[in-house]
Amino acid sequence: MKEYLLTLLAAAAVTYLLTPLARRVAAAMGAMHAPRDRDVHVVPTPRLGGLAMYGALAATLLLVGRFGYLKEALGGSRVASGLLLAGGLVVAMGVWDDRWGMPAISKLAGQVAAGGILVWSGTELSWIPSPGGNVIVLSPNQSLLLTILVVVVTINAVNFIDGLDGLAAGIVAIAALAFFAYSYALLKVTGDPTQSLPALSSAILAGLCLGFLPHNFSPARIFMGDTGSMLLGLLLAYGPISSTATLDPNILVAYGQEHTVDRFPTILPLLLPAAIFLIPYADLLLAVVRRVKAGQSPFAADMKHLHHRMLAIGHSTRKSVLLMYLWAALVAGAVDSLSVMQTKLYILAAATLAGVLVLLLVTLPNLRLPRRPHAAAATSSPPPAVPSSPVPPASSSPASAPAAVSGHWPTGPMPPASPPPPAPAPAAVPGHRSTGPVPPV
Repeated sequence: MKEYLLTLLAAAAVTYLLTPLARRVAAAMGAMHAPRDRDVHVVPTPRLGGLAMYGALAATLLLVGRFGYLKEALGGSRVASGLLLAGGLVVAMGVWDDRWGMPAISKLAGQVAAGGILVWSGTELSWIPSPGGNVIVLSPNQSLLLTILVVVVTINAVNFIDGLDGLAAGIVAIAALAFFAYSYALLKVTGDPTQSLPALSSAILAGLCLGFLPHNFSPARIFMGDTGSMLLGLLLAYGPISSTATLDPNILVAYGQEHTVDRFPTILPLLLPAAIFLIPYADLLLAVVRRVKAGQSPFAADMKHLHHRMLAIGHSTRKSVLLMYLWAALVAGAVDSLSVMQTKLYILAAATLAGVLVLLLVTLPNLRLPRRPHAAAATSSPPPAVPSSPVPPASSSPASAPAAVSGHWPTGPMPPASPPPPAPAPAAVPGHRSTGPVPPV
């Protein structure tokens, strides 16, 4: 545990120190995010926060090579090389997109290439669980396609939730910590040393997010941009992919048969990532269905993401982000508890349901009482009639001069904030014309 904690702290510290440099680089390059109609920030903000994350990733992998135990977790040289090459590709695309823009189809092609690099490095989904509790071994072509699909979907899911200050970094950090807890528990219980790689990658990812959050939380001084969101999505997908790539499924099958309460069934390696990524995956699915149904491109921008809906029901930016943190932590904690806690399922279900009900009450907008009506407005007497002629002519006789408008000030217009007094004003002086403008009717 000590080595993983040092790795997390190193990644966080390097990211925190490199982020101000990335901010200056973004300003020098002109990679500024100008406010748009669907944005919540009001001033241009630098992008390219992913540059600091990628620099911290490279530095942390170099540092890990100094630790004997964690050096074995990296295995061959292709593991670190695959992470750096795939990460470098998506970061380069992100820099170009954040500065000059890039077509969606070009970004999709780059994301597919990044998934292919992970397969080249030896990290791929080689099996999936079957309904009967066993596993289905995939062919090389099936492994390639499924691995690339998971990478592309996760990258775009993180990109879609990156709409509020600190939202994407915080949710990815929660997901990374949850998967680290699962991988580390699996490592200790089963004694399988291959699970040190997913635990290591999850610790690095959590460190990158935690080091970036102080600069990115509302009010953000820098955005991660596509540079950071695509890198985080890639690393987020790497955890479960590396877990199934290195884990012998027979260990899970045997362990599940011997332990009926606290067990690691074969479904958990894929169920856990799907559960802890529930918010970004749900937002992605809803956005695609919504846009296709409207005859738009799935990559078209709108203001109907989950974070936009939180703002629409009355929550502030910070409160919306914190509430989505709590939802992510609740889902991740509930599923993680299946693997790390010795408890019966009905107890876990009851505790999870109680947490959901509490969060629902917190998430609902505050009920506000209507303002107390003004005393003058509460009176039942009708307002005085307003004459149809705004100003009497100067030559009007005393008999033809109308009464003054109620609430009219002889020297100027009535202040708009003052309510009309209940009693009518005295009659105007015959033949007198007010020196100021008459208030509009």
